[in-house]
Amino acid sequence: MRKLYMTLALLGSGLLLFAQNDPAAKAVLDAVSAKFKTFTSVQASFNYKVEDAKGKVMSTKTGTIWMKGTRYKVSFGGQEIFSDGKTVWSYDKSAKEVTISTIDASGSGITPQKLFTNFYDNDFLYLLNGEKKIGTKTVQEIEMTPTDKSKTFHKVYLQVDKSAKTIYSTKVLENAGNKYIYTVSSMKTNAAMADNLFAFDKKKYPGVEEVDLR
Repeated sequence: MRKLYMTLALLGSGLLLFAQNDPAAKAVLDAVSAKFKTFTSVQASFNYKVEDAKGKVMSTKTGTIWMKGTRYKVSFGGQEIFSDGKTVWSYDKSAKEVTISTIDASGSGITPQKLFTNFYDNDFLYLLNGEKKIGTKTVQEIEMTPTDKSKTFHKVYLQVDKSAKTIYSTKVLENAGNKYIYTVSSMKTNAAMADNLFAFDKKKYPGVEEVDLR
């Protein structure tokens, strides 16, 4: 489940250790945050790839995330996370188990929505590397370095669609040498989403063991 939460962070993360942050990079990140806040809902599909230190592809997967207000659902690699804004259900298909917990009341917990807003100000230092063409898109690359050196990764490269002001891809460089690459393949915004999409319905998952940590 740690890797699934890592995926959420990677759809919205990215940072270089400088004395201060690059104002040009901050302007790009602030624009992404402001654009995200205008959406009533978001559905994004993404591709996930793991490479070793030599660039050999070790794994590829796909996933989808849905967000509406404080609610979210993530489906990725045989796992699903549901949250109605108060409770979180983490379902592992292979284990036939769902873990139930309560949202952190202090507001310090990680949610997908936070990862698309101004998460970067306290957690990273960042630098705008420039822009380039990928197909028909012009993307701006931001190099990011976590301020907390105990993290399992030391660098993140975030690519932003310059025109749409949305995240296009994120590459995370792990300390052990592996690279995790997440690319948004499609995004729909402001679509109608029923509230029950964001709650785990045990009737639809017969035989699943519940582990209630509330």
